[in-house]
Amino acid sequence: MTSSRFPAILTAIAGVVLVVSACTSEVGGQANPSSTDSTASTPGTTAPAGDPNNPFASLKPCTVLDQALTGEGFPAAAPTAADAKESCATTKPRSGDVNPVDVALSLQTGRGYKNNVSNPSQASEGNVNDRAAVEVREPRQSPGQCGIWLEVKPMSRAFVLVTSGSDTNNACKLVEGFAAKIEPMLPKTN
Repeated sequence: MTSSRFPAILTAIAGVVLVVSACTSEVGGQANPSSTDSTASTPGTTAPAGDPNNPFASLKPCTVLDQALTGEGFPAAAPTAADAKESCATTKPRSGDVNPVDVALSLQTGRGYKNNVSNPSQASEGNVNDRAAVEVREPRQSPGQCGIWLEVKPMSRAFVLVTSGSDTNNACKLVEGFAAKIEPMLPKTN
């Protein structure tokens, strides 16, 4: 990628992955040291393709992200340095006075959509289409970022992150639209 913003999105995903693996919280709760859960995958890993606990076994995050962003002017998504097996990102370069937009998707097994929210004071629960979700403004306390965690049962989630200059409201508007396009491509959560 030629954009200098691409490393910023990789750093943001790495930071969220680190925060996620270090704390547990419910939306609106306080971060607490995580406890060991023998049923969960190791944070930052994707279960093997034959694993019945991996709802993402047949999905590739770059393919899903590229399909969701078709026609939006983004180059092909690329695996992130933070976790190439489960995360991809792409950057739409600056156009005139419009800031560049970074979009990332991470398909995370073994983590519930409400757990490990990195900025609970800025989180709100809701739905994307009919799927349970949590939206967090400025998940790393960084203006211009907004993220949505989508529930994927039995105990997994898809995380969509947008960074758009320093305009958090625009980032949230964008992430809501992108999450709505990604949601139908995720495994059903009966």
